[in-house]
Amino acid sequence: MSIERPDLSEVAPDVLAYIESLEAALAAQTIRRTRPPVVAEVDLDAEPELCEPPTTINLITLTAGGLLKRTPRHLYGRQRRGGMGIFDLDAPDDDPPALLTLADESASLILLTDQGRTYRLPVSRLPEMPIRAKGSALAGLISLRPGERIAAALPEDGGEQIALVGQRGWVMTVRSAFVGKSMIAGVVYYDAAKYGPLAAACWLPGSADEIFIATRQGFAIRFPAQRVPKTGCLGIRLEKNDVVAAATAANDASGVFLLGADGKGTIRLMSGFAANKSPGGGGKVALKTDSLVAAAALGPETDDVFIISRNSKIIRFEAAEVPPKEGVVQGVNCMALRGDETMAVAVARL
Repeated sequence: MSIERPDLSEVAPDVLAYIESLEAALAAQTIRRTRPPVVAEVDLDAEPELCEPPTTINLITLTAGGLLKRTPRHLYGRQRRGGMGIFDLDAPDDDPPALLTLADESASLILLTDQGRTYRLPVSRLPEMPIRAKGSALAGLISLRPGERIAAALPEDGGEQIALVGQRGWVMTVRSAFVGKSMIAGVVYYDAAKYGPLAAACWLPGSADEIFIATRQGFAIRFPAQRVPKTGCLGIRLEKNDVVAAATAANDASGVFLLGADGKGTIRLMSGFAANKSPGGGGKVALKTDSLVAAAALGPETDDVFIISRNSKIIRFEAAEVPPKEGVVQGVNCMALRGDETMAVAVARL
């Protein structure tokens, strides 16, 4: 229905002024609604704004097939949660990024393959590269068998022991002394032929810590690490067609950042996720997702989260931007994706 403006000649001057002011305000709102939005051009190759002082800590990006690079962490600028990120490792389409880790350039990495073999690799042996680079081949630094893939990369001296978790849910622990400088390259601590390919590994800072295991379908279990026998045991009973996707340390006071392939994530507070008394039980829903890709423990310190996608886009944002939850949620948008999916997470403690 159209409404015509009536004759206002007989209206009192003060009332007329009021009506005219309302008409002007309404016209301004109409202009704002109909004006096309201004889209800022983004230079994906531009140098990011530094968000921390120069540091010797490096972000190391790896593909499962053995392509990797290291870049000083301070060169990655922060974005707001939900941003698109910038291009990082220039990886081939058939070997996308699979792992992210942070380590000081004076330290070594503990590399574990899906076949259960373990290597130490000094970070300084990796060529330092800018944010967007093709990377270097891991084959020139360690010897991988045909089809062997890197399943986990951990900085040395991250705790008292390492938890190793297979795709089928088998778990065992290895004391830190066994992966020290005297370790034999390629030594096997996890029997992949017997228990299935190794899927994840994490440091356990103390003997009282718990192991948090998450599966691709978003289920998880939490139990005391000290209940795992020396020979290992079943850590989680899997649902049909499900596999282990991630593992991290946990305790009652901690939170675990969970990420789905769709870019949605949450911080699940362990105060709202009851621990089992022993390993081997069925999982509980930790995140509503069809494809969970990562789980990483968050501490009480100021943490930053790094996420990388299949198309090698990487984003850095403050963990405080993700609302912590005690219950099951779908998560909030952590990274904007266009025909893409997230692959890996690393947490920086500043």
